[in-house]
Amino acid sequence: MTAARSQPFHFTKLHGLGNDFLVVDVRALDPATAAAVQDPDTVRRLCDRQFGVGGDGVLAVGAPSTTGATASMRVLNADGSEAEMCGNGLRCVAKHLWEASASASATLPSTRMVIDTGAGPLACVVSVDRGAVTAVEIDMGRPRLTRAEIPMTGPADERCVDQPITIPGDAAAERRVTCVSMGNPHAIVFVDTAAEPMALATTIGPALERHAWFPRKTNAEFAHVVSRTAIVLVVWERGAGLTLACGTGACATAVAACLTGRADPGTEITVRLPGGPLAITVARDYSSVMMRGPARRVFEADLDLTRLPDAARPT
Repeated sequence: MTAARSQPFHFTKLHGLGNDFLVVDVRALDPATAAAVQDPDTVRRLCDRQFGVGGDGVLAVGAPSTTGATASMRVLNADGSEAEMCGNGLRCVAKHLWEASASASATLPSTRMVIDTGAGPLACVVSVDRGAVTAVEIDMGRPRLTRAEIPMTGPADERCVDQPITIPGDAAAERRVTCVSMGNPHAIVFVDTAAEPMALATTIGPALERHAWFPRKTNAEFAHVVSRTAIVLVVWERGAGLTLACGTGACATAVAACLTGRADPGTEITVRLPGGPLAITVARDYSSVMMRGPARRVFEADLDLTRLPDAARPT
């Protein structure tokens, strides 16, 4: 019924290291279509890789709520749930906004912009080559380290650093986990070999995502430290499943590595995800985390929601 009332709309498919999204500027849509595009069932149908467009989520670009911000970003996961923040998605939105502004103006826009997110307003600086954004650096803000901020169960003002955890279905009796929020929750498990992150993400990632410690679920990170400046990481992403890259997960993992003495704040850390590397720098006083990485445009098109299947496959 919602799809029948909506009008065809324009979207752009972008990805950050293979973490792919449908970016829709809802400011340009009539209210019914804007609501339909952001409806959880519609999001599931759009993101279905066999029967829809396919993607890890829909990024709705809206009006800013902060003075001086360019726009806002709403993150809708492939399962229809909403996430507070997405680092790869934010790079995609920054690229989309800068290139749209550049194509509509005779003068090039500023390479710096602020975008409102569920984690607050975040500053982005784009790198441009021949009129196209090739990379985006984002000040991801302060990592949240207390249980209340993440959020997770336990004493509100206590940190969860290298704590034992039992994960249902895990062959190991116990793991050690460090928890960080980058505007969204992350649970990081460090492992001994480079082969383990993918194996564990696919087998126990879903159970860690839904662990009783996390009332809003959590992103589950499995990381192998190669050196003090290099980490191999695989993420089971809350609401999306196994993903090629996760920007907030890379930031949270770098923070966790610093907190546990595996890496050093103030030093750039290369976090290697299945889709490629991100450059992460944790401030010496943990007041901010800088992330730098690419964003790529795949294609753009117009879509009529009435042409999608009536329902997505069960998730």
